[in-house]
Amino acid sequence: MPTSTRPPRIRKAIFPVAGLGTRVLPATKSIPKEMLTLVDKPVLQVVMEEAREAGIEHFIFVTGRNKQVIEDHFDMAYELEDSLQKRGKLDILAQLRAERPAAGTTSFTRQQEPLGLGHAVWCARDIVGDEPFAVLLPDMITIGKTGCMKQCMEVYKAAGGNVVAVEECDPAIAHQYGIVGVGKEVSKQGFRITAMVEKPPRSTAPSNRYITGRYILQPEIFKILEKGERGAGGEIQLTDGMVSLMKKQPFHGMTYNGITYDCGSKLGYLQATVAYALSRKDLADAARREIAALLG
Repeated sequence: MPTSTRPPRIRKAIFPVAGLGTRVLPATKSIPKEMLTLVDKPVLQVVMEEAREAGIEHFIFVTGRNKQVIEDHFDMAYELEDSLQKRGKLDILAQLRAERPAAGTTSFTRQQEPLGLGHAVWCARDIVGDEPFAVLLPDMITIGKTGCMKQCMEVYKAAGGNVVAVEECDPAIAHQYGIVGVGKEVSKQGFRITAMVEKPPRSTAPSNRYITGRYILQPEIFKILEKGERGAGGEIQLTDGMVSLMKKQPFHGMTYNGITYDCGSKLGYLQATVAYALSRKDLADAARREIAALLG
C-alpha cells in the first residue's frame, strides 16, 4: 500500500563514469565511453537530461583516470561561446547555454580503483549526505515518451522506500540479467520486489523482470557498501548491497514504459543511436528516409 506520508524529495543523482568501456574498443581508447555521441549529444548528456527532467538538481559524477573531458564538457567553453557570438550563431549559443548545468550543481569525485559499481556509488557518500538519491548508469539509454527516472519518481512518490527500474525480457535469457521477484502492486507501474537475484541459473529466475540501470536508494545503502564485501568478479556489487538493504527496507520495482539500450555494447550503441534519432522531432522524418534507403 502507498505510504501515508510524502517521502523526502530526491534532489541528487549519482552517475558512475569511471569504467573503461572495453566492450566498445577501439572507440574508447582515447574517448570515455560516456562521451560517445548519439547523433549530436554525448551519451552522458542524454542521461543527465533524463535526470533533469525527473527533477534532479545536483549531478554527482564518480570519475576515474582520463575522464577530465567529462568535467570540461559540462563547463563553460569561453572560446567556443565567444566564437559563436561573433559569428552570429545565436541559436546554437543559446542551446549550449541552456544545456549547461548551473554553477554549483555538479560535483566530481574520483574512484581510484575499479572495485565495482557498489564501490563507485559509495565514493559519492559524502556529497549525497543523509538523504535518498538516484543512480543512473550512463551507458544505459532509455527511450520513451517519458524518461525512465521520471517514471521511477512517480512510483517513489506513491510508495516511498527504494525503487528499481525493470523491463520484461524473454524468460529464456533471464539468466543473463539481474532479476527481481514480483509482489503486490503499489501503484500503476509499481510493485513490491520480493527477491533480487544476479544472473540466476537457467530456469530458476523468480520472474522475467530485469534490472535496467535506474535506481532510487535510501542513504542506509552506504553503510552496507562501506563493509567492502566482494561479490561477483571480486567486486563490491550494488546488487548485493540492495539485497542486504531489502531485509530492512521495502524495495519497489517500476516497470518502465519504454525501451532501454545498452550503449556499452557495439550493437546496443548502434540500436540506441537509431532509436534516439527516431525519437527526435527535428530528425525523425529524415532519419526514417535514410534508414529506408539503406535497407532498400
